[in-house]
Amino acid sequence: MKAIRIAEYGGPEVLQRVEVPIPKPEPGTVLVQLAFAGINFMDVHTRQGKYENSHSYPIALPITLGMEGAGIVRALGAGVGRFAPGDRVAWCISWGSYADFAVVPVARLANIPDEISFDLAAAAIFQGSTAHYLINEAAHLGAGMTCLVHAASGAIGRLLVQLARRRGAVVYATASSDEKAAVARALGASEVFRYEDGQFADAVRESTAGSGVDVVFDAVGAPTLRDSFRAARTRGLVVNYGSVGGAVKDLDPIELGEAGSLYLTRPRLIDYLEDAETVQRRADDVFAGLMDGSISVEIPREYAFEELQEAHAALEERRQMGKAVLKL
Repeated sequence: MKAIRIAEYGGPEVLQRVEVPIPKPEPGTVLVQLAFAGINFMDVHTRQGKYENSHSYPIALPITLGMEGAGIVRALGAGVGRFAPGDRVAWCISWGSYADFAVVPVARLANIPDEISFDLAAAAIFQGSTAHYLINEAAHLGAGMTCLVHAASGAIGRLLVQLARRRGAVVYATASSDEKAAVARALGASEVFRYEDGQFADAVRESTAGSGVDVVFDAVGAPTLRDSFRAARTRGLVVNYGSVGGAVKDLDPIELGEAGSLYLTRPRLIDYLEDAETVQRRADDVFAGLMDGSISVEIPREYAFEELQEAHAALEERRQMGKAVLKL
């Protein structure tokens, strides 16, 4: 079978197409024939070596990239009772989806309803599960609350806006261009601000009569985090769930006190997918929203194996809105 692997960390040029044997499922795993794989910043970060010393996401080279996919179960490892050959499944946080076949732990798999296509499932399960836990468990967002969503035209940002509106919250957003701002407004953001020099924080304060928002969802990191503190209300919550703009390495906790006794959390999806039931519950909620039209996921492009270097470059350069997928 064909696969995209890396033997060293680096830029898109380290992606290698190789031919390898079809793997055999071990106990507690299944063999899935891929239909589509999601293409994510997490794949870029894996390629760059950002998880080299991670305890949450241990990575060992060489590795087949891709941590999200959808396809058909073809074989079962010993002790597997939840699935059968022919089942339609999707997963995230299990590497190896940039390939024709992947072995996936049963605890990571979710069944796909017949109404959900493989490309949509592969585009939605990672960002959908992430937005789901951020809204429901990390932030406990509810009706009448206010939030600020950074990078609201990105794949997770879009879902955060939609899920927050579905919960009855008022949503403010940031975007880096007029085009991206229009996307956020169309999804339900009440107001959209630009990032320039942290001025979004002043705009949020003005729009909330000086109080600030209940929750800030910040995946940008260094360029925005301290101004996110300014945008949050006294005793508000800042959820820093990513650092695509660079990591903050010099934060003194006293800053949280000075900013209004804020709460700051840096969650990771793996800790909110604690068992198979939770994985399926999150997937079910996301798929239900896609089927009833209360949320949407845009797939602007399908890439082929030969185009993955281009896909990774587009992500790094922020040229890709929505969620791209790899067609197997």
